[in-house]
This record gives sequence, structure tokens and C-alpha cells, in this order.
Amino acid sequence: MAKYDLTPRIAPNLDRHLVFPLLEFLQERQLYPDEHILKAKIELLNNTNMVDYAMDIHKSLYHTDDVPQDMVERRVEVVARLKSLEEAADPLIKFLQNQNAFQELRADKQYNLQMLNDRYQIGPDQIEALYQYAKFQFECGNYSGAADYLYQYRALCTNSERSLSALWGKLAAEILMQNWDIALEELNRLKEIIDSKSFASPLNQVQSRIWLMHWSLFIFFNHDNGRTQIIDLFNQDKYLNAIQTNAPHLLRYLTTAFIVNKRRRPQFKDFIKVIQQEQYSYEDPITEFLACVYVNYDFDGAQKKMRECEEVILNDPFLGKRIEEGNFSTVPLREEFLENARLFIFETYCRIHQRIDMGVLAEKLNLNYEEAERWIVNLIRTSKLDAKIDSETGTVVMEPNHPNVYEQLIDHTKALSGRTYKLVSQLLEHAQGQAAR
Repeated sequence: MAKYDLTPRIAPNLDRHLVFPLLEFLQERQLYPDEHILKAKIELLNNTNMVDYAMDIHKSLYHTDDVPQDMVERRVEVVARLKSLEEAADPLIKFLQNQNAFQELRADKQYNLQMLNDRYQIGPDQIEALYQYAKFQFECGNYSGAADYLYQYRALCTNSERSLSALWGKLAAEILMQNWDIALEELNRLKEIIDSKSFASPLNQVQSRIWLMHWSLFIFFNHDNGRTQIIDLFNQDKYLNAIQTNAPHLLRYLTTAFIVNKRRRPQFKDFIKVIQQEQYSYEDPITEFLACVYVNYDFDGAQKKMRECEEVILNDPFLGKRIEEGNFSTVPLREEFLENARLFIFETYCRIHQRIDMGVLAEKLNLNYEEAERWIVNLIRTSKLDAKIDSETGTVVMEPNHPNVYEQLIDHTKALSGRTYKLVSQLLEHAQGQAAR
């Protein structure tokens, strides 16, 4: 299943610290030899200050208690640099830790800077030192301290680019601490800036959106409402265009969210068109499954892809992780996916055939005869299926389904409203772009 591992495509779009959880997952799943994973970890650690961790990995990789001299020297440098940065930032840190003094700060940044300078002799050098100290803490793996200092730095920073950099660091720290609610807030804050900021080049804005979507995977597949919110973000025109042109592998996650999310069926119809467009340019069992069912009507192919999808989900760091943790769903993602995948096959197959042989249907659903019969009976009982089972002939007979004219009219009106909104948004954006020039 290593051929379906997206880590080589995802990692370049992440901060190197965010790659470690992916490598840990791959090591547990044993998709690659341990030696390869350990070497990858050491390579990642080379440009961080997590020297003690690098020493531990080196010992595991080479089965020794000795470490290279350059690691020992690097550790001495890191400790010395940390102490130096701490001393430089100390006046501002003490001020921020003093509750009485801290309450003097206001929403007006310029006032704060003047007040800090006049009353506490804290100027731009100390504020810059706080940023460098926070960044160094992050590189050392102290994500909690880094998050706190970056938050405080942004409250004082007047440089928009540096403030944006601090926000990226804050988001990474919250993800690594698994503070999903706070991470989601920072993600939305970052999205707002990316969408409204004037970039030197449109390509830079596209790249920022791609980074944002990659980082968001950690949040969306761990947060309570993540599988809905990933659709809200990835399915927006600007973000979907970025996926199609620069990061088609992200379609795996958007497709998965659509399959397990029954509340987004209206948007799902439009998404099928995207799958149809991309089916020859990007190959993934999960996207190919949808193409088999809704584009090619290849139900034998869909059955085969469904088995592959199960393995893909188990071995994907974002999709497989939830099976172990079960942190917000009583049903593992894999089971939800398979249940809905069978339903997709069944619904599409039933639209084509009015009377269906149970044996054939069981084969298409990748179930035995008794399991298929129980599954269909349950669908009928829960009013998800307008059909009956003919036990004598061993067939499922579909009841004729005449579309409701009023429901069709409402659906078309909603679609028209959505397209109008998109058109107006594009016109406004174009007008703002012309004005900016």
C-alpha cells in the first residue's frame, strides 16, 4: 500500500515539525522499513533545535549509546543561544507576566508601543527578541511556550508580514499540541488574511491556500465538525481550483468527506463533475471509486475499488488515525465509508434496474447473500429505500419513484441562487482587483 501513501506529496507543504506525526503513523503501520523512517526523522531534525530527540533517534538507528561529536557541540550551541534569547526577551516577558502591568495594554497597538517605551523602557528590540525567542522555543519542541509567546507577540507587532509568520507558527504549535478548537480558530483567522491580503503575485496567494489546506487536514480529521468544514473550505471555487491545478492528491480527503457526509448531497452532485474532469489526471482508489459508480457505471470496478479504499483509509495518516482514537465518532471512519459506499453503489444500480437479483446485488456490495439481505431489509425498515424483497424469486423490486415537481423546482431555485452568488462574488473580486491596480 506504500504506492498510495501521500506523505511524499504532503510533507513539502508542511512545517517540518508537522511531518513527525505522519512519520510516527507510518512507522506504526510498518509501511516502510524502520531504518528508512528513522533516517527521515534525523534528516528532518537536522534543521531544528531538537538535539536531544535527534540523539535518541541516532542511538535507535545505529544501535549504540554513542552520538556524533557534532550533535554534542550542536546541543551546547542550542543551550547557549536559548539562554541569550531568553535574556534579551526577559524585560518584555516579565511585563507580560505581571497582571497589573499587562492590564495597561489596549487594542491600539501604537498606544501600547509608546506606553511600553515610556514607562518600561521596552522598545522594538525587546519585541523582536520575543519573536525570536518564541521561534527558537518552537524549534526546540516547546510548542506550548511558543504558542503563548507568539500570541503575545502578535498583540504588539505592527509588521503585517511578521505578524502573519507568527500566526502560521501559532497554528502549527496548536496542531502539534492537539488543541483542535483553538487550531480551528487560528486556521479561520489565517484563511481570512490569505483571502483578503494583497499578494505580490497571484501564485503566492495560491501557494498560501495550498499550504493552508494541507495544514488543515490535521484539524478537520480530528475536530468534531471537521468532515463538514473540510467541504466548506476545499469545495470553495478558489480552493478547489488550487487543488485541481497544484494539489490533486487533496481530492482524496475531499472525496472521503463527501462520501461519509450525508448532509452535503446537493454539493455532491457538482463535485462528481470534478471527479469526472480529474479521473484521467489523478489516480486514487477513493476518487476512482466515485468515478466507477457515478461516471462510468462500472459496478464491478467499484466493488474492487471499495476493497482498495479500505486499505487506503487504514494506512492514511489522517484517515486511519481516527480508527484508533475514535475521538468524536462512535463509528470508525472506515466503517462509515464502507456503509455509505455500499449505499452509493446500491442507489445508482437501482436507478438503472427495476428488479435486481439478490445474488448479483450481494456481489456488487461485497457482501454474502445473508448480509446483503439483512442490509437491504434494514434500509427498507428505516425508510431509506422504497422497495420490497420478493423471497420466491430472490429479487429486490424497486417501487416507481416519480419526482416531485415542487421539490425539483426548489432544487433548481437553490442551484440558481448559488450560481448567482458565485457570479456576483467573482465580479466584485475582479472590480476590487482593478481598483487595487
